[in-house]
Amino acid sequence: MRLLPALRRRSDGLAPLYLMRAADALASTTAAYAIPLLVLITTGSTALTGIAFLLEWTPRLAAFTFAGTLADRFGAGRVFRCTNCIRATVVALAAAVLTVLPGTGTATTTVVLGFGAVSGLLAEISFVAVETLGAQAGRHLGNRVHHLQAVQTGIDQGAMLVGPVLGGLLLLAGPSVLLAAVAALAMTAAVATQGNVLAADRRRAPSSLLTGWRTLRRTPALAWLIGGLAASNLASGVLQAAAPITVIHRFHYSTADVGAVWSVAAVASLLTVIATRRALDRWQVWPVGAVAAAVSTGACLGVSLAPGFAVYTAAVAVLMAAEGALTVVLRTLRSRLIPAAAFGSTLAVVIILVLLPLPVAGALVAAVPAAGLPHLLLACAVLQGGVLTACFAGLRRHRAACEPPRERVLVVHRSEHVQPVDAP
Repeated sequence: MRLLPALRRRSDGLAPLYLMRAADALASTTAAYAIPLLVLITTGSTALTGIAFLLEWTPRLAAFTFAGTLADRFGAGRVFRCTNCIRATVVALAAAVLTVLPGTGTATTTVVLGFGAVSGLLAEISFVAVETLGAQAGRHLGNRVHHLQAVQTGIDQGAMLVGPVLGGLLLLAGPSVLLAAVAALAMTAAVATQGNVLAADRRRAPSSLLTGWRTLRRTPALAWLIGGLAASNLASGVLQAAAPITVIHRFHYSTADVGAVWSVAAVASLLTVIATRRALDRWQVWPVGAVAAAVSTGACLGVSLAPGFAVYTAAVAVLMAAEGALTVVLRTLRSRLIPAAAFGSTLAVVIILVLLPLPVAGALVAAVPAAGLPHLLLACAVLQGGVLTACFAGLRRHRAACEPPRERVLVVHRSEHVQPVDAP
């Protein structure tokens, strides 16, 4: 008779983690969508709307330089709770101030822009903290860690779908109502941080981005994956930046149709995340990642060569679905490969490297005429295919490190003596 204790563990203890992540992600996506729109409503200026977007995302990128260090030094649970408490307080204060200020004017705009900058900074600190908490929880799941990562990816995808809708509806009731809802979500995330999560925090040796960089250099399997995903992000970044131009000027559809394209893609990505979890149960990380990379490259080629809007929409949906599968693979691998003591700082380095191609994509789209965008996408697809091929060839050489740890099983003999053996 064989008993598999690892497979019999209940996952109910992860419910608080999922609630924390869902509330935090929904607060972040709602604010990220609504702040530029709020600036546009209160000022009527497209220039200030662009500045609001810049002021929101610049602190987000800057946060990664120290967010991982905070999580490593003071504990991810404490950082997550403190960050969301601060965010709830800042948002509540902004809501209170906006209730006494006029609907438009310099003071109102200043408050909204300042709130956007602070909100973006705190959002990324809490994101790194909750990712670190997820990795800590995953270490107790053995070869089921991808279940946790798939659920977390699904939560993020769901927040990206719900956040813009929620932000738009709340804005109809007024800016103060929107900000109050964001504050409530942030406080929910803070309150959901239970004592057992905080008890898992322990003081560690000081870390920094340099610590994360050294850890990444010592983990070749992770370095290969980051290189492949950076190339993939360049292609998807060019696609996202060029989508309004392509849909409106090339296919002569409306701005509403641009939103429809991304809604279809988001649903496809969410469904693929669920399927990826089951695929990883059966085939493990390397083959699933390789198939997702091949599909992603093929879909990018399809986007660049699409003859009409319907084919374009379908290719974008397939591409984003493959990106969702690759995200689950990345999160599963980094939870296995990054040591606990330096997880936060290494995660920050990984995120920076993966995000760096996005501003490059924006610059490329700005530099290329509208008629040349299909050729730019084609070039990105070829580059993506070459880099991802090299990436998974490199991962194959480190395939043993990518696989889950061997489970221990208990074999109960008739003599009632219990002997541990390695599972096949």
